Amino acid sequence: MKAAKKVELLAPAGNAEAFYGAIHAGADAIYLGGSRFGARAYAENFSEEELVACIRYAHLFQRKVYLTVNTLVKESEFSGLYEYVLPYYRAGLDGVIVQDMGVFAYLREHFPGMELHGSTQMTITGEYGAAFLKEQGACRVVPARELSLAEIRRIKEVTGLEIECFIHGAMCYCYSGQCLFSSILGGRSGNRGRCAQPCRLPYTTGKHPKECYPLSLKDMCTIEYIPELLEAGIDSFKIEGRMKKPEYAAGVTAIYRKYIDQYYADSKAPQKISAADMHTLSCLYIRSERQDGYYHKHNGGEMVTLDSPAYSGSDETLLQNIRKEHLEHRLTIPVSMQAEFLTGETAKLYLWTGESAVTVEGNVVEEASRQPITQENIAKQLGKLGDSHFHLEDSLGIRVSDNAFYPLKAINELRRKGLALLEEQVILANGFPYERTSEKAPTLADDGDFRKNDSIKSQKSDEKWAVTIRTPEQWQGFCGSSFWKDPVRTAGQQLRLYLDADFLLQDPSAAEKILRSLTEKEIQSVIALPKILRLRDGQYLEKLRKLLLENLAYINGFQAANMEHITLLKQWNFTEKEIYGDHSLYLWNRTSRDFWKAFLDGYCLPLELNAAEQRDILDPAFPAEKVIYGRIPMMVTANCVQKTTDRCQPQENPKALDLIDRYHKRFPVQRNCTHCFNVIYNSVPLSLHKELCKWSGLVTGRLDFTTENETETLEVLEYFAGTRKELPYGEYTTGHEKRGVE
Repeated sequence: MKAAKKVELLAPAGNAEAFYGAIHAGADAIYLGGSRFGARAYAENFSEEELVACIRYAHLFQRKVYLTVNTLVKESEFSGLYEYVLPYYRAGLDGVIVQDMGVFAYLREHFPGMELHGSTQMTITGEYGAAFLKEQGACRVVPARELSLAEIRRIKEVTGLEIECFIHGAMCYCYSGQCLFSSILGGRSGNRGRCAQPCRLPYTTGKHPKECYPLSLKDMCTIEYIPELLEAGIDSFKIEGRMKKPEYAAGVTAIYRKYIDQYYADSKAPQKISAADMHTLSCLYIRSERQDGYYHKHNGGEMVTLDSPAYSGSDETLLQNIRKEHLEHRLTIPVSMQAEFLTGETAKLYLWTGESAVTVEGNVVEEASRQPITQENIAKQLGKLGDSHFHLEDSLGIRVSDNAFYPLKAINELRRKGLALLEEQVILANGFPYERTSEKAPTLADDGDFRKNDSIKSQKSDEKWAVTIRTPEQWQGFCGSSFWKDPVRTAGQQLRLYLDADFLLQDPSAAEKILRSLTEKEIQSVIALPKILRLRDGQYLEKLRKLLLENLAYINGFQAANMEHITLLKQWNFTEKEIYGDHSLYLWNRTSRDFWKAFLDGYCLPLELNAAEQRDILDPAFPAEKVIYGRIPMMVTANCVQKTTDRCQPQENPKALDLIDRYHKRFPVQRNCTHCFNVIYNSVPLSLHKELCKWSGLVTGRLDFTTENETETLEVLEYFAGTRKELPYGEYTTGHEKRGVE
């Protein structure tokens, strides 16, 4: 499928120098962050004044600017969002890249006319999630980097959305937006732009006892695949690297610009990348070796820098050349001027460039009592264009009376006013807004005192429970527990059992018996869909839907972990069933909570907020769950630790292998070979048993079983049922219950 319009080359900028360098090197658009709400908190980023100036500059030269507002936003921060975005919106900002659906809904309402792009951190892996975003008003989506070209084509064909894809730069090992590794280990959240990159550290595994770097992906470089990427229907080629130097942004942009233009000049001509250009790319902050990302493969050890995650050295001569060519000058527009300083008449200045022209008038020109103005000093003042975005195309045309007087300061003001008006006209002629109007800042609603109610004491009748089961062994453990034997006494009328869809599909006949028995016990059965769904899961989904239809009478609802699930369930038309959002939907603020009310019957509190921040988003009209026990999923990955360090074993030894860090902590890596992804869990379980009394009556407590066997499952359930006094595990973490993230 050939692109209907020319692809956009989208470059990163961590500061103003990188912005101008990338523009001069040929970028069609720049993505950048301001002082807040961006997923590169440690980049230099832009002041408000710098960013407004960059928007104006870009629009003068028919380029676009996208602002990254792609972090998860706490309720305490949300009130600052309007004032933060407002000056950029007024200056004509082209679009905002967003992760948080609360932020998305808020910007959609209060900043109309500005494009909203779904960030790659939304983990859009297929047509269902993309369709959901389109329905909410997104015009562009940045899908997960793990997608193949076939999957990207499918999204484009089904939704018609603009597709923005990474083509060059560093690669995260985890599906973007699904990584809690840095957050849980050190409090630096990737969802807040503060990732400490634990994926670049050394680990060992049982099969690979020598220390290596199994989570460190090689950097992406797709320069050799430009024709194929263009013909896949990608609308925007995105270069990663807001944390990198200006020379990187300019140098990489220039090379991709060259070969994109070559394609459009003659799309049938074979494209051969010169050795010099490949060398340049290799010298611009590439990790040891290059790879072409996931466009042609689902995973593989050849994508990983097993031996070292370090960057190869950069060539100082090359950097100097890039600085000289792209960073040490600014683009300017040719302008023509004519001026009239005739005594008794108002001073006039005419300016034009291309199709744009303006006239400005000053005060009346007086007769000189002593020293008259001359053509020379008028030309000198009007020709001072150094700080503007214009240069004189030819000599000034000046008409001046013989004995005319006009202050030099007023001539300067006439020039400044004229250039400002001409700049506005050029921007408007280029199809961009020059200055948008906006309404008064909205007020955020207060939810009353419900969140502040810390006085509720623990009462057994107030406790509500949900349990997540993923394996036959865990099911057996559940069946031996008090939760099964006496669900009313143990959990009142509120026991909800999340059953992993993969577990049920292993044995459909057994699944029917399980679902029927839960109905008889008056235990809610809720189906937990796979964490990641891809195009390859088509046949799986057909089988699952068939199983669900056959047992629909015994199913109370579904758990949605992402946007793919929301649209899929809508298409399946199980409208009478409830939908519960998992913590990976990230309801971090009341605006996000209120957005999701339209799609969910309940939700799970996020794992990265502390207790006070979680209480701040509670709403009695929207039931909340809270994970009380379970290993936290640190990463969900398309790449496979087993395959990287040994070999692919889809039918052998399905038990989790351990990833062992420098401190001998063991992180279980659970392989899901049905859908070909890994989940890396924390080395110890989350356990909030000491905090239960503070949440009783406010939330449903959730017990998540991940790597536990039958005995371990039973022991944990009995402890929380109150029939076992001794804690069945030694080490545990309270996660972010007290500390939260920055």
